[in-house]
This record gives sequence, C-alpha cells and structure tokens, in this order.
Amino acid sequence: MKTKTMTVVGAGLCGTLLALRLAQRGYQVQLFEKLPDMRTTELGAGRSINLALSDRGFKALRMVGLEDEIREVVIPMHGRLIHKLDGEQWLSPYSGREHEYINSVSRPGLNIALLNAAETFDNIDIHFRHKCLGVDLDSGTVRFARADRKEMIVEADYVFGTDGAGSAVRRSIFARSAELRFDYAQDFLDHGYKELTIPPAAGGGWRIEKNALHIWPRQDYMLIALPNLDGSFTVTLFLAFDGEPGFNQLTDGAKVRAFFNDVFPTAAAHMPGLVEEFFDNPTGILGTIKCYPWFAGKALLMGDAAHAIVPFYGQGMNCALEDVWCLDQLLDQHGEDWDTVLDAYQAGRKQDTDAIADLALENYYEMRDHVDNPDFRLKRQLEMQLEATYPDYSSKYNLVTFNEDIPYSEALLRGHAQDAYLLDLCRGKKSVAEIDLEALFRQLRQLIR
Repeated sequence: MKTKTMTVVGAGLCGTLLALRLAQRGYQVQLFEKLPDMRTTELGAGRSINLALSDRGFKALRMVGLEDEIREVVIPMHGRLIHKLDGEQWLSPYSGREHEYINSVSRPGLNIALLNAAETFDNIDIHFRHKCLGVDLDSGTVRFARADRKEMIVEADYVFGTDGAGSAVRRSIFARSAELRFDYAQDFLDHGYKELTIPPAAGGGWRIEKNALHIWPRQDYMLIALPNLDGSFTVTLFLAFDGEPGFNQLTDGAKVRAFFNDVFPTAAAHMPGLVEEFFDNPTGILGTIKCYPWFAGKALLMGDAAHAIVPFYGQGMNCALEDVWCLDQLLDQHGEDWDTVLDAYQAGRKQDTDAIADLALENYYEMRDHVDNPDFRLKRQLEMQLEATYPDYSSKYNLVTFNEDIPYSEALLRGHAQDAYLLDLCRGKKSVAEIDLEALFRQLRQLIR
C-alpha cells in the first residue's frame, strides 16, 4: 500500500472511476457522496437516466478493466433519426464507417458498476449521505455533515473535487479567489429541459427505432429520445423558459397535450403518460461552467466541478471519464511527484475542456436548427462518403467522438476548417455526384496540414 491518502468528494461517474483507479494504483482512498447509495435508493424523478457513451469513455473504462462489462449493457445508436413535422423521417449516420457509433447507456447502471468494482478494494472506504461543508486547501482537511447531522472531519494528502456543477470543493477555492486569481464563468442558456418517457410497447420491445438517437428539430426548440434496455425511451424536451412557445406557456394538461400534438405528433402518439410526467418532473437548467486554476493547495477539481458543459455533443460524461485517464497518464510520467502531476494536469487539460464546451454549444444550434437544412444534409452525405472511402478522413463529429487519441482542442480546429470548406462547397449543389471526391480529399488534406 502506498503511503499517501486521497479524499474524493462526489461518487458520481468521474469520482467513482477516480477512486477506483487510485485504489488500483495502491493508494488509500476515501470516497464521499452527499446522496444515498443509488444501489438501494430509487433515482429521483426527472434526472437523466441514460447517456451517450463513446470512444473516450470506453478508453477510460478499459483502463480499470470494465469496458467489456459495460459493452454488454449498452444499446448502439448508429445515427440521428430526424423526425420532420410532416411525418417524414430520415437517418443521418454518425459515421461513414460501420464500426463507429455511439451507445445509449444507463447512467445509474454505469455508476453502480463502478461502485461495485470500487467496493471490492480494501483500500477504498465509501461514505454515502455525507455532504461536503468545505475544504481547507492548505491542510487537505475536509468537513462533512453526516446524515445524523453530526460533523465529520477527514484529512488527506490530496482532495479531489468531483462533486458536479454545484461543487462544494470549488466554492472553497472560490472563497480565496483574489489570492488564487481564480477565474470563474457561469453561462446559462435561456432554454431548459424536461425529462419524459416513451414506455415499452404493449407486447415488450421498442415503439420506435431502437438503434438511433431520435431528434424532432423545430428551429428554436427540439425533442430527443434515447433507448433503454427495457424497451422504453428517455425523452428530453429542450425549450425556452419564456416565450412562445416556452415552459412558461405550458401551464395545464390541455396546453401540454395540444403543444405536443401540434409540433411533435409522432412522438406524442407514443407518450400516454405525457401530462402526468410533465408536471411531476422538474424543469432543469442548462449551462456552461469554466474556471481556473483547478489545482489549489491540496485540492484538485475534475469533471463537472471544473468544466460543466451542455449535453449536446454527448461528451459531458465521456469528457469527465477521460479526465481520469489523462490524470493516470501523467502519473505514469511523473510517479509520486503529485504537485507536478496535478499542475501538469490542469495546464494541459484546460484547453481541451474549453474546446468541448464550445463545441457542445455549437452542436445545440446544429441539432435544433440545421440538421434539416439542405446544405447541411448534403454536407453530411459528403462526409459519410469521404469517411467510407478514405480511412484517413474524419469529420468534426468523428474527430470528437471516435478519435479518442485526438485532443478536443485539435478536433475543434480541424473540424471548423473542414466544416467551413465543405459547407461552402455544398451551397447550390443538389447531389454529392456533382463533386469530385478524390480531388476534394486532396484539398482537405492540404487544408488541415
């Protein structure tokens, strides 16, 4: 057993993966979570219950030996199935290569798998219903309020704040913002979200296409649906808080049902519990958090505590899991020199988390406004042909989602350059057949050098 002790605040996906990896490396770890153990307590209504898992997330799960187990419980989604208002639908593949797709995974299922794995290690102690009250950054002392309202004080060599967008560890750093020159930015969208459900079909199975991420784009708002193993779909409405339409207008069951029947009729037909769920489930907020430094005294921020992003690239979880992988790589390089490791981690990781935050915002407008635009559709068809024909080519989405060894910041720069070039090329054209694919590929290679 190594001599250093580590306190991890927050037993979500990032925190539990981190605790597990530190234990595998031989450290004594104490993992704290303010909520009850999800293995014995039902998930609160309205919280997202499935997520899109892709290559960066699998890379991190591979590191701790859980990749194969999780691959057994995911549902492949090969593309976006777009539902137009007139009932027409079409599939926009995520890649031109058959082996590249994203996966719907249960958030609690993945978290439980990580907790179960962590619990097999004698050098991890897991504490539920312990709310972090604050961190002494200099000493590594953390105060917790237990379920019985008594305080618990824990000392460690290092403290890791993986306690989400509302991080208590981050508040302790913020309290010394002038001294630490701590920059903090919080940017909320004027749109919120509501979690709903398409239940399984009467005889079992899925009411709509199982292996796709469904999108009902409607310019200023949209509905999406991801499949679950039990045959249901988790449906999410993204809508402005105020306006016409807006959450503020949907004040009774008749208005909710009329709204869905008017603008999402092919989804509403499969949602018998729509009205009840709409008013039972909370309306969530969407926002981006950027801050720096992440490393202060003996504390480090990771995951959403350091860089919360909106969910529209399907990379929030993947990015948080990749955080742990990146830290692990630096431990291989620097060994027990933890101050060097943590300083190098924040210096190298910051530009990539800023990049995926920006990409996620861009993708919101793409999913909501552009997926049904003729030029955009032609560009996606062109990208699919390029990927199917040339192994060296990857679209922006492909760079982010299926190229886990390419940093987000590089994917952003290359992707933007390619997108601008291809969209300009597609304007005024009716078909990919009008474009010389070989000549285009040579031009794109020159562009991204």
